[in-house]
Amino acid sequence: MNFVQKTVWVTGASSGIGEALVWEFAKLGADVVLSSRNIEKLDQLAKELANKFKVKTDVIPLDLGDNNSVLKAVDEFKKQHHKIDILVNNAGISQRSLLIETPVEVDRKVFEINFFGAITLTKGILPMMLEAGGGHIVVMSSVVGKFGITLRSAYSASKHALHGFFETLRCELSDRNIRVTILCPGRIRTNISVNALKKDGSLYNKMDEGQAKGLSPKIFARRVIKAIKRNRKEVATGGKEILMIYIRRFLPWLYYILSSRVKPI
Repeated sequence: MNFVQKTVWVTGASSGIGEALVWEFAKLGADVVLSSRNIEKLDQLAKELANKFKVKTDVIPLDLGDNNSVLKAVDEFKKQHHKIDILVNNAGISQRSLLIETPVEVDRKVFEINFFGAITLTKGILPMMLEAGGGHIVVMSSVVGKFGITLRSAYSASKHALHGFFETLRCELSDRNIRVTILCPGRIRTNISVNALKKDGSLYNKMDEGQAKGLSPKIFARRVIKAIKRNRKEVATGGKEILMIYIRRFLPWLYYILSSRVKPI
């Protein structure tokens, strides 16, 4: 795939994986649309990308936890752009709390951002893709989107839900040239643990040890680009934690033993 002058919309673009992705897309000549709640950071980033790579950049404010914000972002995109080639549903929020201690309101907040926000945005943009003859949707799941593990009940469940929704979307629209790539990263060196929710809904505000030693966002972003080029359906990337996917699939009895003993991912 040639990304030159392709229009790519990335959510959660102000930091971590999202920021690394917009750099990679812009470097390859794509016009990038950046979204998150941190408008000041996005404006600065958009200017840097436009100056360095001479591509078109646009900033659209977006809060995935607010349905009105998502709908407004879709309307804004349609006003400013006549096409979208790639939508990267990257933004999300994690959790650091035991299931039995976590109020359902916190569970709902995680789902609102990770699942409902992503599918609302996707449904809003799909008609543009279909009218243009196709497009590529990239979905940020997680290694724990493939199995459950302690302290991640709502987070893991929201990522499982993404698999069900977007695999169905792929089935229903593959004959209309809609491609779907689901990403299942393990530990990536971002602030996802810092911004995770505790049982009372406040921020965890700490960097997990495993997170701090994780794969760099830049390396991960380059692997994502390769996956898009090759139209990969699902990609698991990270360190040894990725082995849990295969243990769960081929040695379920071992997974049941390990899942309650290993450090959360």
